[in-house]
Amino acid sequence: MSMLFANNLKKLRKEKGLTQRELAERLFVNRTSVNRWESGSRLPDFEMIFRLSEVLDVDVNILLSTASLSDECPNVIMVDDRKLILTGGLPILEEVMPDANIIGFTDAAEAVEYAKMNRVALAFLDIELRNTNGLDLCRTLLKINPRTNIVYLTAYSDYSLDAWGTGASGFMLKPITPEGVREQLKNLRYPLRSGGEGA
Repeated sequence: MSMLFANNLKKLRKEKGLTQRELAERLFVNRTSVNRWESGSRLPDFEMIFRLSEVLDVDVNILLSTASLSDECPNVIMVDDRKLILTGGLPILEEVMPDANIIGFTDAAEAVEYAKMNRVALAFLDIELRNTNGLDLCRTLLKINPRTNIVYLTAYSDYSLDAWGTGASGFMLKPITPEGVREQLKNLRYPLRSGGEGA
């Protein structure tokens, strides 16, 4: 991996006076992800580099010039319009899938744009979202990539029947747990593998 990128990111973060945890919170990722980027053991994907440029208020080309973008790891997204849910859920996904690129979104439109630019292997979607719902978001993501695995997240089991009609792989009641995520991974339509695609 690129140590040039790692060192540049660490320098830019410190210049902004941010800790790894503070940067992670602004990006909706786990602090472990930032640590891995700064240690050179993993590179962020294209969309995350753009997010980094916005948070660090730096020209994106400065970051892109020091990074060789990689698609070695599956891209996993979590969409929930409540930041608190993302803050609690992303570390669990990172724990269960340490080799995946995991990113959270509070805005469904941003998740769609990400999916257009990156192959999403697995999406955890809240069913009740502002301006849309997880069922419609599922249909949109599957139009972009029919091999995206979808797992719905909700606090209400009433939605389960509607959810099954959308081509989803699974359904989880909140709050998510490591055991629950592992159980869902066993039942994916397209099992995850290196490279970010279904098997």
